[in-house]
Amino acid sequence: MGLEEEIEEIEEEIRETPYNKSTEAHIGRLKAKVAEMKEKLAKRQASGSGGPGYAVEKHGDATVGLVGFPSVGKSTLLNALTNADSEVGSYEFTTLDVNPGMLKYRGANIQLLDVPGLIEGAASGRGDGQEVLSVVRTADLVVFVLSAFEIQQYDRLSEELYKNGIRLDQEPPRVDVRPKGKDGISINASVDLDLDESTLTTILREHGHANANVTIGEQVDLDEFIDGIRDNRVYLPSLVTVNKVDLIERDYAETVNENLRERGIDPDDAIFISAEEEKGLDALKERIWEELGLIRIYMDKPGRGVDYEEPLMLFEGETVEDACEKLGGEFENRFRFARVSGPSAKHDEQQVGLDHELADEDELRILTTK
Repeated sequence: MGLEEEIEEIEEEIRETPYNKSTEAHIGRLKAKVAEMKEKLAKRQASGSGGPGYAVEKHGDATVGLVGFPSVGKSTLLNALTNADSEVGSYEFTTLDVNPGMLKYRGANIQLLDVPGLIEGAASGRGDGQEVLSVVRTADLVVFVLSAFEIQQYDRLSEELYKNGIRLDQEPPRVDVRPKGKDGISINASVDLDLDESTLTTILREHGHANANVTIGEQVDLDEFIDGIRDNRVYLPSLVTVNKVDLIERDYAETVNENLRERGIDPDDAIFISAEEEKGLDALKERIWEELGLIRIYMDKPGRGVDYEEPLMLFEGETVEDACEKLGGEFENRFRFARVSGPSAKHDEQQVGLDHELADEDELRILTTK
């Protein structure tokens, strides 16, 4: 029996086992085992593919993965947003390789990746699924591209991403595991956990932890606990765009909205577009900008003044130190102090250090040692 079949067999057992306190530890052990096996499978496929795969070098200030099934219009959308030259057609698997394009917006260069259409079972390796999903894992934002007539595809897409360790619109669980040399497993929680300590210990041992201090800072279920003790999960923001709205009748619009609500998506949060007619694209660009959390830093350059044309792009929450690191060279190695004017400053030309958190449209001058 191959590894894929073993995974399917265990997942079937998990589905068929009623969840209660008496089966909790058993299900936890099975889920932990599946997580280990899936990681082993991904490594095996990556090392044994023998082909170029779908590794894409990241360019620009941020990367967005356009995720959707074949023929939902991703290639048309990419072309409309970036003037990229993607092979476009109305049949499955038109986009044979990851096709990158660059969206220029508010001074930022945002790399858009039209990944090959996902199919059910991608996380288990079908249809080059692992290679496709590995590209999504490197993105800063996931954009679901759905056809107005097939909103239900969201279920399968999100499931495949979840199976591949991609967690959307959530924070990492507050679980910390610190290995130690002896004395077994010690669990300390700041809340009254619903999971039994024996269940947690079983999962930890399944993952190879015989001696460890474990700190849990919030209520977690089995999946969240497993996520917390593994280091191969990625946490990304996402948004949903509904394409082909130019083809729907007015009385069908409420059906689309209801289909979105059934999946926990507020229709007011979705972006409705027609890639073919290039409608709704301005709203989509703005939402991509908002979800990425990019900020523009205008550099005050000696002898040339403030450069408003080509800002330094950072992410919300980043600091002067992050700016120096991105600039490199003398800024990183010979930093003395910086002066900031703008939203993050208490006053113009405020003198700050490396730990000062910057804000959108700050003006920044870095002074270095000679």
